[in-house]
Amino acid sequence: VVLDFCRRQPFGTFGAVPLLGRDFTADDDRVGGPRVVILSGGLWQRRFGADRSIVGRSVELNGVPWLVIGVMRTLPNKAVVAFGAAWTALVRTIPILLQLLIWYHLVPDLIPSLKTVPPVAMACVGLGLFTSARIGQQVKAGISTIPKGQRYAGLAMGLTLTQTYRFVLLPVALRVVLPTLTSESMNIVKNSSVAYAIGVVEMISFATQAGEETSMHGTMYLGATILYFISAFTINRLAAVVEKRTRLAGVFGGK
Repeated sequence: VVLDFCRRQPFGTFGAVPLLGRDFTADDDRVGGPRVVILSGGLWQRRFGADRSIVGRSVELNGVPWLVIGVMRTLPNKAVVAFGAAWTALVRTIPILLQLLIWYHLVPDLIPSLKTVPPVAMACVGLGLFTSARIGQQVKAGISTIPKGQRYAGLAMGLTLTQTYRFVLLPVALRVVLPTLTSESMNIVKNSSVAYAIGVVEMISFATQAGEETSMHGTMYLGATILYFISAFTINRLAAVVEKRTRLAGVFGGK
């Protein structure tokens, strides 16, 4: 029953909706029925010039006549790709300390309503955006390690680019980049130490104040070092458990 349903409505199974026309139906699957086809967006653009009247017409593919009943959307959004590349390049080239200072001193001057936002919130925004660019680049690198045939297969099935990433590429790519994401998670903890520059009381700031009050600077900084190590090591071990449980057997070194 499951195979029969997937055969009759392969696109509806993944929530893919044709850009033009309709999906396959049970009548299209009956013996002796007409030869019907749903064109991919790429083929529709290249061979038929994006002619929206193609639906309902008979075309010849590989010497065989087919009745076109629909067209799937498979074209990427170039504007989103360009924005992502520009954002990654900009954020990764600016030191994290300078970014925090910009968010704390410059941005509130441009947007007065942000002057009431506490420093810890601005530090979270700055750290989050800085880390987003790094993680985005790492996920992109993970996706590039996946054979292009998997992407083409998803698009050939009629999935949109978003659905291809959701159901085909990202489930594998996230497993590939999990070790580097672990490093980034540890870096978030360590990078939070620069938040003292905008008045956030974190471990380094607290250790400095405690050292000045007790004249035991070495002891206080040693304690902060141990706490940072415990935090980062805990993240490392938790990520190792997640990586082990989500590893795909036979894929990229998985056992």
